[in-house]
Amino acid sequence: MTTLTIVANIKAEANKIDLVKEQLVKLIDTTRAEQGCINYDLHQDNNNPAHFVFYENWESRELWQTHMANQHLQDYMTATDGAVEEFTLNEMAKIA
Repeated sequence: MTTLTIVANIKAEANKIDLVKEQLVKLIDTTRAEQGCINYDLHQDNNNPAHFVFYENWESRELWQTHMANQHLQDYMTATDGAVEEFTLNEMAKIA
């Protein structure tokens, strides 16, 4: 099995930063307890507080996909509907 690294960039609408941050933080404990989660770390840009980054490592792509289908992510999407300006996700493999 190949470990999967995920880098997710979330940019909140300027007037919704606190809401998005609160909802992102809610994801952490539940996700860290999921099967296959190696780490799930949330970062906030020092110069642009609307920019958040999740740096994640998963035991496999299949286990990450299970995570992506879980209810707590659906709840996040509902709670932040209209509050996220931009979202990008990169599936990556560690080289060294």
